[in-house]
Amino acid sequence: MMRKILYLLTLAAFVIVSSCSDNKKSTMSQDTKESKVVVYQVFTRLFGNTKTTNKPWGTIEENGVGKFADFTDVALEELNELGITHIWYTGVPHHAVITDYTQYGISNDDPDVVKGRAGSPYAVKDYYNVNPDLAINPANRLEEFEALIDRTHKHGMKVIIDIVPNHVARKYEGLTNPEGVEDFGASDDTSVEYSRDNNFYYIPGQSFSVPTPLNNYKPLGGEAHPLADDRFEENPAKWTGNGSRAPQPGFYDWYETVKINYGVKPDGTYDFDTLPGEFAHKDYKAHFSFWSDKDVPDSWDKFKDICIYWIEKGVDGFRFDMAEMVPVEFWSYLNSSIKMKNPNAFLLAEVYQPHLYRDYIHKGKMDYLYDKVELYDTLKHIIQGHGSTDNIVAIQNGLADIEHHMLHFLENHDEQRIASPDFAGSAVKGKPMMVLSTTISTSPTMIYFAQEVGEAGEGNPGFGSATRTTIFDYWGVPSHQRWMNNGAFDGGLLTDEEKDLRDFYKRLLNFSTKSTALMGDYREIHSFNRQNTEWYNDKVFSFVRWSDDEKLLIISNFNGDENYGFELQIPSEIVANWKLEDGSYTLTDQLYGQESLKLSVEGGLGKVRIDLNPLESFILALE
Repeated sequence: MMRKILYLLTLAAFVIVSSCSDNKKSTMSQDTKESKVVVYQVFTRLFGNTKTTNKPWGTIEENGVGKFADFTDVALEELNELGITHIWYTGVPHHAVITDYTQYGISNDDPDVVKGRAGSPYAVKDYYNVNPDLAINPANRLEEFEALIDRTHKHGMKVIIDIVPNHVARKYEGLTNPEGVEDFGASDDTSVEYSRDNNFYYIPGQSFSVPTPLNNYKPLGGEAHPLADDRFEENPAKWTGNGSRAPQPGFYDWYETVKINYGVKPDGTYDFDTLPGEFAHKDYKAHFSFWSDKDVPDSWDKFKDICIYWIEKGVDGFRFDMAEMVPVEFWSYLNSSIKMKNPNAFLLAEVYQPHLYRDYIHKGKMDYLYDKVELYDTLKHIIQGHGSTDNIVAIQNGLADIEHHMLHFLENHDEQRIASPDFAGSAVKGKPMMVLSTTISTSPTMIYFAQEVGEAGEGNPGFGSATRTTIFDYWGVPSHQRWMNNGAFDGGLLTDEEKDLRDFYKRLLNFSTKSTALMGDYREIHSFNRQNTEWYNDKVFSFVRWSDDEKLLIISNFNGDENYGFELQIPSEIVANWKLEDGSYTLTDQLYGQESLKLSVEGGLGKVRIDLNPLESFILALE
């Protein structure tokens, strides 16, 4: 995750939030037939692990590892009943690992260019196979994953896996390539820095050197290993994944990876056809047609073939790592090809620069992007006590035209756990954030495994660090293991607090997938109440959502210490739109069904008495 942190620090100048004052309509029609999407990101190797040793730098034998088979029918049905529609199985493609699998024909990886003992899922070693750690029988690892795809579909959920187009492992080695598929770099001209159809960039005449360690770092925590010798043979050296052109990258560079060449010359100019501007308004079929007679760089075809391979195996979509580091034209080419194969494929991209959002959605044909630097960061600041809910108004207004495409999350593998001391210190503090994040937009909602039981990400796993659940090490996830209950997946070992939290998530997520209003129109009423309602303040946020058959009033208290009581007002514009005559109406809470409030309409203005406990939210439906 350090690579993402360092990268994000460079983006502050690009974060521009619109301050327009009008409430724009949602981009989704109120009579849409679509339903809310809920993505469950699961770190696959950690999900089924029952071992609780948690030794720093522990081996696979010491700390254990989960398998594809641990996603049993019982486990998958529990996730489906939680309200999940899509599972993002993180860490599936075969990436560099330290565990010895030479008996299966897999070469050993060098600890000097592997982060952690279990390895980074973003240093892919073989795109046509899966991580051998995850299989009961590594020789049949691909078949075991195919069986998991089938089980997931049987339980009514879609399958998403990672594709990492910007870089691959330093030692990429395809062992099970389909006939006619050549490995990355196999035909490269290594005598030149750049050639359009080279897959990598080179530093001719210079050999790669392992980065100088910092902070007393030693591979594998200092454990002796025959390949841990501060050397890795690569001649000539290649550019590093984050773009470093030094033969010895820095310790905080993505030194375990090499950058893919997409026909972008070292001076930044393009060596391929560019997409005409009007294609921002054309569908994927037009994009596919545009590229059908174009000569594209070799790397484009390689990644297209990889994605089609997985689509044909039943994978329903992809999460694209660091998509903004790859040209938009490539995404137009790739995503239109995927959509021609599966028009319903789910395509999610990691993009952090708001000024690029619309290009990657409209020209790049992405379905969804992370809403990280605007909504997520703002909610985090609010719950930490140094942010204002007033800022949410401008964010939603500024994204109104693309709001459906901005996936919402509060945790993922790169971010701190809500319950960690550096975020909120308590999973309960995530409740108002979760209600707002889930209900304010038609966009998909994503949760990270064990978020629903309040995992705090504690411990010192090795290469990974506390506050985030490690993606580099073999490890057990305590709160998740209590829910897993040795394979019963019934929450039998959860504390009462953890059971209550999971019940909250289950209620909220299931409501979101069934609500028509959440796929309809949106208006914030926060600004109106800030101006007109006594005691209403910037630790509260309120808005309305509606469709033809459902009207919702949603309000959250982000303050963990204060109760708030006031007479919330619903502006006359909303009252008229909802066709409410003067009189009294009932509002019923949709989360727990314990609140029934009276909305009075007088002179076209609506008023309802609201009393909010600390961190409390209401989703109130008009009866």
